[in-house]
Amino acid sequence: MRNAGQHQHRASRMPSLAALASAVVLVSAAMVVHAQAQTFTVLYTFTNTAQGWQPEAAPILDSSGNLYGTTLFGGTAGGFGTVFRLDTKGNESVLYSFSGTPDGEDPDGSLVADRSGNLYGNSLYGGTAGGYGTAFKLDHSGKLTLLHSFASNPDGADPHGSLIGDPQGNGYGTTQYGGAAGGFGTVFKVNATGEAVLYSFAGTPDGENPEAGLIRDRAGNLYGTTVYGGTGGGFGTVFKLDPTGKLTLLHSFAGTPDGENPYAGLVGDSAGNGYGTTKYGGAAGGFGTVFKLDRTGKFTLLHSFAGTPDGENPVAGLVTDPAGNIYGTTFYGGTFGYGSVFEIDTTGKFTVLHSFNDSPDGANPMGGLTRDAAGNLYGTTSDGGDLSCGFSGCGTVFKVTP
Repeated sequence: MRNAGQHQHRASRMPSLAALASAVVLVSAAMVVHAQAQTFTVLYTFTNTAQGWQPEAAPILDSSGNLYGTTLFGGTAGGFGTVFRLDTKGNESVLYSFSGTPDGEDPDGSLVADRSGNLYGNSLYGGTAGGYGTAFKLDHSGKLTLLHSFASNPDGADPHGSLIGDPQGNGYGTTQYGGAAGGFGTVFKVNATGEAVLYSFAGTPDGENPEAGLIRDRAGNLYGTTVYGGTGGGFGTVFKLDPTGKLTLLHSFAGTPDGENPYAGLVGDSAGNGYGTTKYGGAAGGFGTVFKLDRTGKFTLLHSFAGTPDGENPVAGLVTDPAGNIYGTTFYGGTFGYGSVFEIDTTGKFTVLHSFNDSPDGANPMGGLTRDAAGNLYGTTSDGGDLSCGFSGCGTVFKVTP
């Protein structure tokens, strides 16, 4: 098991993206506004190891409003993490506790559900093939089915991001390491019959170490990011992988002004634009960026983080609403230094919806947000909350109404 303090990241769905060029349009950072009408609610505070602790991904919602998520650590089977359910009354139940072998260890991505309500996800480590992680299915009864144990070469190692499905029931994801081209990570497909490697990264020029999930268009093309590699100094890439396995480099980050190290994946809007974040770089001190790639191939810098009061080091993906507003989180920064929830509207105005204060609301959100039909946003913090929990707090589940 890796160091419990080791913070690494994760990722939604884009209708379409044309082949993207590398033109950069610099947009000056908008005035930071503190929203007045939003409400913030702590839905649940993790307090002991049996419940699970350190949730690092956005929860998902079912049609009744129940939330489902993962914790990196804790549970009742050795402390290797959990899948949990949070009902509409705030009651938490552990649906599954990981034991390391054979099922997996340290799930840190969001779950995905099929029409029958089965849950699918990845674990970073564990499994039956050297401890390089697993892909799993969890049914209504709490029975876990091991879909794949990663073996590093050639299939990959350490799947950080979430899975995304297609209409045929296949799941697609990435591994941070491993593969058949130097150990720089893979894109894979998994289903009930096994796993297939769709692409192995080579570092240059294609990219290195993808840590986020993918998005898929109607034609079956997959889009994602790598944290490192590329042609812009090794600061990461945005890529497209077509159904034949051909990879197209859509953008290589250069650090300034566009950003560096995109730990998160992309999210799309109804017009086919893609949006993402970088943890570092930008034009305001190197605290990270929010960017847009439009259908014509233009790269636009939407915001450069300055640390205070807007936030610092976003490591999670974004979510959009039908009006085209963008919402996200930062791991550090904000008014108190423990991270923030933010909105960028269609005019480019940046608004801080909440600044975390460690206790009681939580600290350091590593996951993104999930939006319901009413516009409420749900997320988790990896730390903070009940500080008597030990470590730096066990984390929280929260709700924001913009």
